[in-house]
Amino acid sequence: MALAAFLPTLLFSIGEGAIIPIIPAVANNLGSSLAVAGLIAAMVTVGKLVGDIPSGWVVSRIGERNAMVYAALLCVVGLITAMASPNPVVLGFGILVIGLSTAVFSLARHAFMTSFVPIRYRARALSSLGGTFRLGYFIGPFISAAVIHLTGNTQAAFWIHIFASLSAVLVLLSLPDPAATFGSVRTRSGLREGEEFVAQEAHGLFHTIWNSRDVLVKLGSGAALNGAMRASRQVILPLWAVSIGINDTNTALIIGLAGGVDFALFYASGQVMDRFGLLWTALPSMIGLGLGHIMLAFTHDVPDRVEWFIAAAVVLSLANGIGSGLLMTLGSNLADKNNPAPFLGAWRFTGDAGSAAAPLAVSTLTALVSISLASGIMGVFGLIGATILGRYLPRYLPRKPRAQT
Repeated sequence: MALAAFLPTLLFSIGEGAIIPIIPAVANNLGSSLAVAGLIAAMVTVGKLVGDIPSGWVVSRIGERNAMVYAALLCVVGLITAMASPNPVVLGFGILVIGLSTAVFSLARHAFMTSFVPIRYRARALSSLGGTFRLGYFIGPFISAAVIHLTGNTQAAFWIHIFASLSAVLVLLSLPDPAATFGSVRTRSGLREGEEFVAQEAHGLFHTIWNSRDVLVKLGSGAALNGAMRASRQVILPLWAVSIGINDTNTALIIGLAGGVDFALFYASGQVMDRFGLLWTALPSMIGLGLGHIMLAFTHDVPDRVEWFIAAAVVLSLANGIGSGLLMTLGSNLADKNNPAPFLGAWRFTGDAGSAAAPLAVSTLTALVSISLASGIMGVFGLIGATILGRYLPRYLPRKPRAQT
């Protein structure tokens, strides 16, 4: 299962990792202000949020592999649009389409892992899936830095994601489909997963959100803040680099090196969750993300601000790596194993709502006040999220997951 499950994800994430650090720089080169550049960078997470609405339906209707193929092809359309954009508006639309495709691609992989991976090492498997994304985010910026250095054109980095997406499509079409190998998931009603979801489609995603409102409001609010902190980190680091004058190549290199710290911890995170429980990664991750943002807030105008930027990038990557696979494991343990896609769509929608709101908040606060205040406020939200997870995670997911039986 490993090659078919992880290789397409790795390829896709390499492409994504290549473009995320340079989106604010591309927007800035097209004449955007710092705040507008942050808004355009936020379109990735806004696209993911919008894409969560139909993604569960798409995956259940056409299957995991087909969903990933079409999502990767849609991503190519968005990348070509972004690469050829003559102004910030067109660039923002292209980035939005990339986010839409990423939502479908990610949920397709998550739903398969939830259905087929045994619970005794689910956290390690999902952390490994998260680690695959992190490996891509580690490799991608270095390739991006090399391409920008050789071509002298920041927008040339979009070609990396185009190549990676098309490569993922070729891999998906060439390797055996894991769902066909392991058999289709069957629900208690005897229908296949896709048929069951089609039968429930009249209720839709928002019906699932309503039925699960208690856990989504309480535990989901902590997950939303976790997603917010991770999304804020991805936007505020490249935006901060533009603000303090670091060039595009060095920005990609610094973020890539910090990504190595992030990637190194993914399996350790899964081991901790499987052996000791999710709380042991949730709290350190949220506290670290909060403190990393606060560190940035106080170091924008100091003489050695570049060194402080590098240190904050490492702290944020360390905290993010500790929480590798956390939200996916939370969603998988809460979902109905016989038909996880509807709840996973609702869960991802809730988490991605925070992911979409955070970059928008960062760009708004940057426009109204300063990027330092934006970072400090996000840091406080990280500490609030740690408090919420500490309170509600033991209530809804005791030490032994309820799905173990």
